[in-house]
Amino acid sequence: MSELKPEEETAADDSGEEKDWEAAKAFFDSLKTKVPRPPKPRNAVTIAVSSRTLFNMVAERKLYQDEGVEKYVAFQVEHENEPLKPGPAFPFVKALMNVNTRLRQLYPDSEELFDIVLMTNNHAQVGVRLINSINHYGLTIERFCMTGGKSPIGYLKAYMTNLYLSKDSEKVTEAIDEGIAAATMFMSEKESDLSDSQLRVAFDGDAVLFSDESEIIVKQHGLDSFFEHEQKFENKPLAQGPLKCFLEALGKLQRKFYAKNERIDCPIRTFLVTARSAASSGARVLKTLRSWGLEIDEALFLAGAPKGPLLQKIRPHIFFDDQMFHIEGAKELGTISAHVPYGIGQKYHKGKLIQQPEKKE
Repeated sequence: MSELKPEEETAADDSGEEKDWEAAKAFFDSLKTKVPRPPKPRNAVTIAVSSRTLFNMVAERKLYQDEGVEKYVAFQVEHENEPLKPGPAFPFVKALMNVNTRLRQLYPDSEELFDIVLMTNNHAQVGVRLINSINHYGLTIERFCMTGGKSPIGYLKAYMTNLYLSKDSEKVTEAIDEGIAAATMFMSEKESDLSDSQLRVAFDGDAVLFSDESEIIVKQHGLDSFFEHEQKFENKPLAQGPLKCFLEALGKLQRKFYAKNERIDCPIRTFLVTARSAASSGARVLKTLRSWGLEIDEALFLAGAPKGPLLQKIRPHIFFDDQMFHIEGAKELGTISAHVPYGIGQKYHKGKLIQQPEKKE
């Protein structure tokens, strides 16, 4: 899985990179601007978002599918002065920017910030409309990657990405296979009032923060075997899942607020929303987080109850889950959700097997 950032590099590479950044910094320092400068990727928590998650491009996507790339590009150029409407990742990105504002107030010279990168396979000609839309909404997104129809996945590691959000499930799966935290975003089916002052992120547990090792037992042997297994291995930490490193990155920034005695007013809040039962299987989860040195602000053990009603109360900017029926239930009740296509849960829907394993000959 993806790590926060690589810490060990060769001295030559490190020296060369530092010289490049110092030269760039000196140049920008000579310019007068009120626009916040993007941090060095090695210091930042980098969030890569696709254009279709940041903006609502449903109509444009249909045009591309129905009439082809030339008509699509021509349409975008013709309408480049018309701002695109916000998409599912828009409130999340705004919340990231608000956290950055607070961090800059407390640490004016620090580069431990969120850095948002637009990662899209759009043609560069479409970039003008994307830039105009970003400027229209006052978003701080300075780094773009427009690949002209090619998959942008290969660039994620180069941008040192901590989280990739897309509407394309195949690209998300490819990113996870490369060890990068990623999820497919879905717009909620009704609007919900979200916090303007606090980034709120909700995670499922198994196959999201943790591996799917315990979920495999549930699916293959039932709940009783699962409860017995979890109690037997209560003190053995679970292996990490695809989103563990993103929680770790959030925790790194949270601690910067704690160091300034801002724990109560911290603008980042994290939630564990799991179908596990607390008494029967909750201890192993909490002990695993403790063994990783990570904190979760609120832990909700639902014992199989629907997640949607609880998420209505939490009102997260994003909710990560590996099972589509939880995603569907959440977005029906107004929660912006992100599917993590990882683990054995991808073969099941509402507890029923949807993909039969290959028979051995």
